[in-house]
Amino acid sequence: MPPKAKKTAEDEDLGLMKAARFGRVKNTLTMGFVGLPNVGKSTLTNLLSGANHAEAANYPFCTIDPNVVQCVVPSKDFKYLADCYKPSSIVPAVLKVTDIAGLIKGASEGAGLGNAFLSHIAAVDGIYHLVRAFDSDEVIHVDDSVNPIRDLETIQGELCLKDKATLEAVFIREKDRVRKEKGLSKQTTDIPLGETFLMAHEKATKLVGSNTPIQTGEFKDSEVDIIRDWGCITTKPQIYIVNLSQKSFLHKGNKWLPKIMEWVKTHGGGQILPVSCEFEQALTDLKDDPDGQKAFLEQCKEEAAKAGLKGEIRSMVPRLIRAGRQALCLQSFFTAGPKEVRSWTIMQGAKAPQAAGTIHTDFERGFIKAEVCAFADFKALHNGKASMAEVKDAGKYRQEGKQYTMQDGDIVVFMHNTTTAKKK
Repeated sequence: MPPKAKKTAEDEDLGLMKAARFGRVKNTLTMGFVGLPNVGKSTLTNLLSGANHAEAANYPFCTIDPNVVQCVVPSKDFKYLADCYKPSSIVPAVLKVTDIAGLIKGASEGAGLGNAFLSHIAAVDGIYHLVRAFDSDEVIHVDDSVNPIRDLETIQGELCLKDKATLEAVFIREKDRVRKEKGLSKQTTDIPLGETFLMAHEKATKLVGSNTPIQTGEFKDSEVDIIRDWGCITTKPQIYIVNLSQKSFLHKGNKWLPKIMEWVKTHGGGQILPVSCEFEQALTDLKDDPDGQKAFLEQCKEEAAKAGLKGEIRSMVPRLIRAGRQALCLQSFFTAGPKEVRSWTIMQGAKAPQAAGTIHTDFERGFIKAEVCAFADFKALHNGKASMAEVKDAGKYRQEGKQYTMQDGDIVVFMHNTTTAKKK
């Protein structure tokens, strides 16, 4: 059947949706920092948010309750629109990030503050898995030595152990459900469970048994639909972040990075982003001194050049925020006018009425059409004017209906009719 064949082809090329397919369909999703104590989670949360919302201190468990911060999503397109229209109100897109206190070995069994922290991890939609790859006598390590491979094994192991326990409970619940549904006695041992359930459960159990996240596995859509309701932690999208010293960051590597890349590759794969909290903090401390910040970056560039490396030295903070949004399969559309320029967050693949609903539920309910312009077309054609007139003249201002799939960076005006129904 043609529709079925098309579905299979899409399944084979899921891209970033491979992990996000297990998650909630929601515009306000949250990334969470996961890692051992003192690897830089709170510091990096502060840097991402641009404010000191989370306490950063040199001792384990300094963050007992999860801190949630709002990180402005960097967008040159949004800035361009704001500079063009110069409205009285500018509202950028944001990414929610939760700073979760550090896990330790045995957390899945309640060690440290494990049970509470694991519940906090379960509450987020995606994971920034942060490991430490820098030596410092001033920052203690919970295991007294720096070994990111051991740390990866510890954290991933605890998450997989928690999911293993979850899968065992799921299996018992399903047997009980089928027994009751079929009216079987409690003494019955041969309970006929569904083939899809058994396949999904077997694959998931095998993955966590090898310390590999469930979200990296190959599953059919029908299996994903079942697994989504199990509440497994390792179904969440995961980005591996490696915290380097400033020297290693400028030199673009250290002895641990190749080993980390190999470990990630053998545990299902995933995106790896090297950062340096030391470098980022030094850069942020100079935010009120543009000349000092410029001089610092030039100094870093010279140090990198001495090591034979060329190119600009930039903060990784914008890339981390964008990577988190991509992992959650979120994108933006814009509304622009003299009063307000705003970036609205939607799920990738959202239709025009759903996007309208993020502005107001009435817009979705009474959706008529969307007037759409791609940002690239606006930039190329508007001739410096805060107006769509030139874009319309060029035939690049379109009318789209209910089946239109929103594209990242669309500039939109929604037409809707929400007249109240007459009382009988």
